Amino acid sequence: MHRTWHEKHHATLSFGGRVADMVANGMGSWKFIILQTALVILWMGLNLVGFMFHWDVYPFILLNLLFSTQAAYAAPIIMMSQNRQNERDRMHAEQDYKTNKDAKHEIEALAIMLKSLKLIN
Repeated sequence: MHRTWHEKHHATLSFGGRVADMVANGMGSWKFIILQTALVILWMGLNLVGFMFHWDVYPFILLNLLFSTQAAYAAPIIMMSQNRQNERDRMHAEQDYKTNKDAKHEIEALAIMLKSLKLIN
């Protein structure tokens, strides 16, 4: 069975690579941005209007800690995914180069064949 360059690359990904790609895809989406914004507004709103129990009073130190922790883990995971994207792009460029090289050889062979046909006629 003939596999495409994308299928070959996907087969070489480790479990960690697949997880990094899923995390990067999730965190780089509007769904994530909207959900996180809603949670922040809810967090801040509940802490500002809560009369009895404030688990994170203004200036929201716990919320800042959560964001810092999220950023500390997200940055290297996203960089891993970007490295894999670079590998994917390199593999795609190599495959395109091979295809172009093969096409050039075929065109040259056809040109030679056409020249020989003109000489016979």
